[in-house]
Amino acid sequence: MRTKTFLATIALATAFTLRAEALKPFPVTPEWESKIRALAPEKPRVAPRAERRILVFSLSTGFQHWVTPHTAAVLRILAEKTGACRVEPSDDIEAFSPERLKGFDAVVLNNNCSANPDRHLFLDVLVTKVDQYGEKYKALPEGERRAKALALEQSLIRFVENGGGLMAVHGAIVIFNKSEPFGEMLGGNFAFHPKQQEVVATPVEPDHPLVAAFGGKPFTHIDEPYIFSGAYAKKNFRPLLVMDTSRLEHKDMSQITGDVRYISWIKTHGKGRVFYVSPSHNAQSFEDPRLLRYFLDGLQYTLGDLDADATPPKP
Repeated sequence: MRTKTFLATIALATAFTLRAEALKPFPVTPEWESKIRALAPEKPRVAPRAERRILVFSLSTGFQHWVTPHTAAVLRILAEKTGACRVEPSDDIEAFSPERLKGFDAVVLNNNCSANPDRHLFLDVLVTKVDQYGEKYKALPEGERRAKALALEQSLIRFVENGGGLMAVHGAIVIFNKSEPFGEMLGGNFAFHPKQQEVVATPVEPDHPLVAAFGGKPFTHIDEPYIFSGAYAKKNFRPLLVMDTSRLEHKDMSQITGDVRYISWIKTHGKGRVFYVSPSHNAQSFEDPRLLRYFLDGLQYTLGDLDADATPPKP
């Protein structure tokens, strides 16, 4: 009996490895969108308090996450099916000007990875990668372009401080990764991630309204297990999901032990509300209706429609 159990365990582990390796990129298709639409919630957790409009920004100048268009599609489908908000997609950094941000209730940053060495997406567009992303700005002196990049970042920060919402998905934490003000607002900066593998995320407080989608149970998926730095060390946020680091595989385990690794949280910044969600690097994760509901609930929090306690826990 023990031999059979052992062999069954090995077979299960092997099967899981194969499934993990099978998480290959695929395009957004009408068939996949139909699948997500069927899995998405029928209605929002709470009725919107007003007509809501959100900006979904999906430009990357560094690493290109293949899941970016899928994430944008998920947000659009959630908005269309439930009526929780109206989505406006954009890859234009001018959308962050104060005049244009006034028309939105929240901003969603969708896997906006910046490039080394600046690790500042707006500087990439306007200066270091201007030939690739900012041709129309080349006539401006470089000093003006640099100033414009920093002004647009500050415009986003002021938008949140003045009561706007911010949702950042997965790689979006890298958008201004060396910016202390942005890291303070979002709750952390990106440090590194081990290889893709099974990530077990468990609700920190099963009764918290923003993790209701998971019913108190772990959410297991294949992902890049993000490790954070900067403002994250302060834990100045309300943690929602915690990653079981004991199950991770990494060449130097000392880098991912000795600290609780939260991978999703909410916080306030000024009058605004912030939601960070690390899941997921793979579009297959969205085929779990719990993650779809979680995205929608988090978005409704940033919009000010879904009330939730964002007080950081006591040390």
